[in-house]
Amino acid sequence: MIARLMLFVHNLVAPVFAYLPRPLDPVRSIKAKLSLALGFAGGVGLLVFLWAIDFYRVDVLWIAIAAALGLVTLQVMAHGATVPLREMTVAAREMARGDYTRRIETRSQDEVGELATAFNQMAADLAAADRQRRELIANVSHELRTPITALRGLLENIVDGVAAAEPDTMKTALAQTERLSRLVTDLLDLSRLDAGVVPMRRERIDVPAFLGEVVREATVNAGGTGFDVRFEVSAPHLVMSGDQERLHQVFANLLDNAARHSPRGGVVTVRAERRDDHVVFAVVDQGDGIPAAERERVFERFTRGERATGGGTGLGLAIARWVVQLHRGTIAVVEPANQRGCHIQVRLPLSTAAER
Repeated sequence: MIARLMLFVHNLVAPVFAYLPRPLDPVRSIKAKLSLALGFAGGVGLLVFLWAIDFYRVDVLWIAIAAALGLVTLQVMAHGATVPLREMTVAAREMARGDYTRRIETRSQDEVGELATAFNQMAADLAAADRQRRELIANVSHELRTPITALRGLLENIVDGVAAAEPDTMKTALAQTERLSRLVTDLLDLSRLDAGVVPMRRERIDVPAFLGEVVREATVNAGGTGFDVRFEVSAPHLVMSGDQERLHQVFANLLDNAARHSPRGGVVTVRAERRDDHVVFAVVDQGDGIPAAERERVFERFTRGERATGGGTGLGLAIARWVVQLHRGTIAVVEPANQRGCHIQVRLPLSTAAER
């Protein structure tokens, strides 16, 4: 009750305090500020008390002793409250120089303790972001270096006359160029998703027609890259709401991965079914599958898992997860029914909340 009353009084007089002068701003120590503020408040209270008793038998020496003891007590009591603030100042300066390892230790349960907890959380988040940035730069450099090195060596051999510009040689050069193009496209898509500038153009999607178009494109791509697989589609008549272009990107990536990791002559199955107010899609191949320990990590950036082949960028599934989450859906690697291959399940709502 007292805390609520104090909060009410604070909210009542706070607008008035905004226009009052701030005489303690030049003081550079928070501890000194607290001592001066409390000392001034105590002095005013003492003067009022003495005035009330008409300064009856006032001994100046005892007043001076009391003031000195009060200041010492204030310094001692304020020390514990200001130590976390000084530690945060030092830690903030270290963070400005790139050191995110410092943490603030405090047992205080007041606002300073809450500030220290928030500061530690911020430092941890910044450390994680800095680590991801360094990993991203290292991974991008590695991914770019591999096709560039291969392409440079191939072109140097042609220029030096070591190799002739035959169709097979140029086909290899084209494959490396396409790999670079996919990496740059994936990086641009990922940067747009991180920045939150991906426009969502929702429209009504005929699920069988949509999957049929994706599979036709995947069939052409698989034949052009030499992957001898067959696609089978099973989807009832369903209509859902979503960004068709972005969802096309998701399933094109899933089918491309399935084709790359399926054995020659294998079958990639694409299914869709309705479950309550959601559409559940399944993309199943006949490859070696993904180990259970890797099934969550494959959706992280530049993670390909143990079955990676074919020069993928390691960004496709990360982008797919972002797009599915933008549609308020989920994507996961689930246990295949026959204990063989990879089974990726995408769960998307039939319509948005506004449409329902």
